[in-house]
Amino acid sequence: MGGSGSLNSLVTAAAAELMAATAANSAEISQRVLANLVDALGQDFGFLRHNDHTIRATVLIAEFPPRNADPDPIAVVYFADADSVFATAEHLKEPAVVRPRPENADYQQTIEEGTGFGSVSLAAVPLLSGEVTTGVLAFGKFGDREWVTDELDALQAIATLFAQLQARIAADTQVRWLAEHDEMTGLLNRRALIAQLGERLAQGMPGPVSIVFLEVERLRAINDVFGQDAGNRFLVTFSNVLRDGADFPAAIARFGGDEFVVAPHAPMDARDIFAWAQELHRHLRTQADIRSDLFGRAASIGVATGVPGKDSASMLLSRADLATQSAKNARGVTVVAYTPQMAAKNAIRDEIERRLEEPDAANDLVLHYLPEIDLRTGEVLGTEALMRWQHSALGLLMPDSFIDVAESMPLAEKLGRLVIRAACAEFAQWQAEGLVRNAVLRVNVSPVQLIAEGVVERIAATLSEFGIEAGALCLEITERVVVADIEATRKTLTDLKDIGVQVAVDDFGTGYSAFDYLTSLPIDALKIDRRFIRDLGRDSKNLAVVRSILGLAEAFGLDVVAEGVETPGDAQALLALGCKRAQGFLFSKPLPGAQMGLLFARRFVSTDFLND
Repeated sequence: MGGSGSLNSLVTAAAAELMAATAANSAEISQRVLANLVDALGQDFGFLRHNDHTIRATVLIAEFPPRNADPDPIAVVYFADADSVFATAEHLKEPAVVRPRPENADYQQTIEEGTGFGSVSLAAVPLLSGEVTTGVLAFGKFGDREWVTDELDALQAIATLFAQLQARIAADTQVRWLAEHDEMTGLLNRRALIAQLGERLAQGMPGPVSIVFLEVERLRAINDVFGQDAGNRFLVTFSNVLRDGADFPAAIARFGGDEFVVAPHAPMDARDIFAWAQELHRHLRTQADIRSDLFGRAASIGVATGVPGKDSASMLLSRADLATQSAKNARGVTVVAYTPQMAAKNAIRDEIERRLEEPDAANDLVLHYLPEIDLRTGEVLGTEALMRWQHSALGLLMPDSFIDVAESMPLAEKLGRLVIRAACAEFAQWQAEGLVRNAVLRVNVSPVQLIAEGVVERIAATLSEFGIEAGALCLEITERVVVADIEATRKTLTDLKDIGVQVAVDDFGTGYSAFDYLTSLPIDALKIDRRFIRDLGRDSKNLAVVRSILGLAEAFGLDVVAEGVETPGDAQALLALGCKRAQGFLFSKPLPGAQMGLLFARRFVSTDFLND
């Protein structure tokens, strides 16, 4: 090699090449630079290797001339198993020169076997990033060769250029990775998933394209109780379990905070994706049993399919999301496949939400009333106010159609206040007309309504405004309300009791076992859920449940009302057990206010069928 001018030109030429390199062409350019250096320095070979300190190995990036070995025994060399030359590269900080060793003369054999460098003069310079050795640039010649300081300095300058290229590519790769992945779990992110689905749903692509949409259970509870770090660990664990459960090539993404999507790369029809989703759920449940400290119900799962050229990524994801919400809302169901009916129902929800946001939405509320009957005499003992919504386009809607929408906005507390006020106004009108004597008005209240600030004062003011005795109003709560916030519930119920309002537990026996709370909460009545009344005369299990509830009520001095009585046999069985109050279609369907007033005026319904 010539003097310093030639060496400077060599460095300049290498810099020009490497400065223009990108991740896509870096291997090609690196090999070209190596070829120029091998020729200019009069060497027989050269190579560039990067250190992977996570696995403690040196990885071949480029070499000249290429050996084209397949498989290449020195493509990846672990430092723990490497010979002295490769092992030195792990922490090399200064240029190093290896001269020939007479006792090992056959270089070709040793280089092919990856065991050493034999009779070679080798100059190696480190690629450095701060104090970390990120790789090595080396050149060798068969036989002996002396390396002068200027040459080693030039090689070190070129190695610095290679190190800068390595760092730039790593940074660019990290930026691209972060643009497409969730940093915490390492899964694809929302944007990358949508892009991939968009490509797969393009016209002419193979289909159908299927996805599994998962919503993780318990994340909010974990965050609230144990903190954000615990919630993050939970998500990482869940992500790893999800990867293990996907036993075929698939795009796996964290779609939102607690939402994940699995999209198989290969076409999969609705039946196959549903079957696999069930297998995935079983896998998650197995892990839930193993990792009981982290998992609960694991996840609600929805599946959907799309047709390339017809459906978009957003359409497919929306379908899967609707199916997941159906799974979440269906007790005991964990995997649900999308159906067109779900979209129709969701359109109704959107229309309801739009209307609920309008200031005059309360004008659409309508109350119907379900009479409460004395099974012994047929006397009308009271009535339960049932909320309906008379929608201009959708007709008369039942609470199931809009209550959950109202709670999500939230409007449930406002609707509850309107119902109590409207029911009390109508009840007061019946009283003024002399239609009501010693009857009870029952109104359902939601969890959010019961713990709202000032609820007791508002109810007291409403009773005073309409001149209704507090004992005539009975607020019905479900067991879900009882356990939603036990301390706030206890305080509210105690305050209601202090002003004379009655409290009943609705749907008793179906939810969270409120037996534990009967001793500490001021409850006046239990309402037996309709599922225990059905076929009461023939179902021994239901008979045992109802008998137990009646015994419990007697022990605590509580009234009991049976819901959903639809057959004379059920009514007769209730009477035989000692239950005296009931509601159900056997006696009357829910009635508009005017008809309920007329029924109060009649005072009795026929119970002749009980004597048949």
